[in-house]
Amino acid sequence: MAAVFALNAPARAIDLAPLWNFSDVPGSEQRFRDALATTTGDDALILQTQIARTYGLRNDFPKAREILHGIEPQLAFAGAEARARHALELGRTYASAAHPAASIEDEAKTRARAAFLAAHDLAKTGQLDGLAIDALHMMAFVDTKPDQQLRWGERALEIAIESTQPAAKRWEPSLRNNIGYALHELGRYDEALAEFRRAVVLREKSGDAAALRDARWMEAWTLRALKRVDDAIAIQTKLETEYASSGTTNRGVFEELELLYRAKGDAAMAGRYAERKDAAPR
Repeated sequence: MAAVFALNAPARAIDLAPLWNFSDVPGSEQRFRDALATTTGDDALILQTQIARTYGLRNDFPKAREILHGIEPQLAFAGAEARARHALELGRTYASAAHPAASIEDEAKTRARAAFLAAHDLAKTGQLDGLAIDALHMMAFVDTKPDQQLRWGERALEIAIESTQPAAKRWEPSLRNNIGYALHELGRYDEALAEFRRAVVLREKSGDAAALRDARWMEAWTLRALKRVDDAIAIQTKLETEYASSGTTNRGVFEELELLYRAKGDAAMAGRYAERKDAAPR
């Protein structure tokens, strides 16, 4: 049985997490290039897909595609992860958060859709659940209507829940956030609130303070939509205090508090937060 398990298990590849710092994309590129100098085979291909991604994050999509097209001849002999990552990053050059939504034309969406679905299929074949989820979550940049985004989010969440792989499990809070957002856009506020609260619980367990604050903001945002103004104020005020304790501010918190106090008819407090919002960095 052990031999069968080994054959069916996804092959181990280079660990990219220590090399990525999304707050320092040029530094990440340099780390990938340094690792590439001493790497061969599939790991070298995987590193080049990540180098391409650094260009995409800096909006140089032609350079990203140039790198990806350059390694295509080697993919015929590569494993599932290298091929899945290649397809995923190619799709991101056509549709991603780095693209202004209005700039993603129909042809680009068609190319991105084909690439993301190919990445998903390759990842599933290779039992790489985290990559399969990544590919599905990118479909929200192709199918941008809330009901479409909801379907892709739910499909990705199914994989995360059923998987035993840590890389897949780590996606659950983000997916619940995305599902909650789609439900909110559809006016299904009670369902959205339930998803955001599940995300809060998961973020509390992860110990990621910044992500937890974001999740709680989404919860409060939805409470405002449900006209539960005092509950929303309690959360946003606590967030305001937490940001101040860390020496920062958050414009979105001030914006919400302005709207909440206007809903209460408290013009003085609303004006106070309007001033703070205008003074806060975007």
